[in-house]
Amino acid sequence: MPKAKKPDNVVFNEETQKYDAALKPYATSVGAPVITTNDNISWKNRSINKVNHKVAAKYEELKAEYDKMLQEFEYNKLIFSAKFNFEPIIGKVYHLYKRENEEMFLSIIAPEECNFNSLGSFYLNTEQIWEKV
Repeated sequence: MPKAKKPDNVVFNEETQKYDAALKPYATSVGAPVITTNDNISWKNRSINKVNHKVAAKYEELKAEYDKMLQEFEYNKLIFSAKFNFEPIIGKVYHLYKRENEEMFLSIIAPEECNFNSLGSFYLNTEQIWEKV
């Protein structure tokens, strides 16, 4: 005996032999509520824009910090390669000069008090890192 085919508007699962219209993730009749998809494109675009700005700002902060650290390193390298015959005191300002023979030296004499070729004044902080004044 041939199997009777159910009408198209009846939701019958052939595998389980049950009516399962309530279990479907989609509308199964004309009277069912309309299923609409959420438009997430504008939310995604706003979120992408915010994240891009946040990452760019963080990158600029890190780059500025890196540049500052690199400059500190160069100043410290410059001063520690200079000649001086005293022990610098933390919290004091010292002055870096260059002689005619390109030799650098550190001094307590301010540039206004002498006529040496001044490269700058530096402060020795508590971490024993030289900072340009």
